[in-house]
Amino acid sequence: MATQTTATVLTGQNQQKTVESLQRNLLDLLNLGLQLKQVHWNLRGPHFRPVHLQLDEIVADARDASDEVAERIATLGEPADGRAATIAENSTLDAVPEGLIRDEDGVSLMCDRLVAVSSRLRAAIDTTDKTDQVTQDLLIGICGKLEKHMWMLRSQLE
Repeated sequence: MATQTTATVLTGQNQQKTVESLQRNLLDLLNLGLQLKQVHWNLRGPHFRPVHLQLDEIVADARDASDEVAERIATLGEPADGRAATIAENSTLDAVPEGLIRDEDGVSLMCDRLVAVSSRLRAAIDTTDKTDQVTQDLLIGICGKLEKHMWMLRSQLE
């Protein structure tokens, strides 16, 4: 039988606050990826192709980010919870509407979701300044990528 270790670089309140913050962001990042695909599949309109392709680029970054966040939770000695039921119960993102979505509406919806996820990431960046700067650095990188995507989407609406 393998020996289990609980060795981690953080302990106590710093570990708890950091992991809680990471877990909240994990759920929103996973939900973001799912919502992006939902819009991607159901998009219609004259700008379908470029928006469709652009959403896939954002999906890739959201999925990479969720993987990095989950692995950081594991690095800190805790289990990451990305189960569908947990996402449904605890993600802070508003649901996307059912059915077909006009291209401009899809861009607007995803801009709103990126703002929401970035806001939550920024709160976690503030929290982890005191608890774990390695995690903070990870979150800063993720936030920067998502905010760039937000800018590129928003530019299509102006």
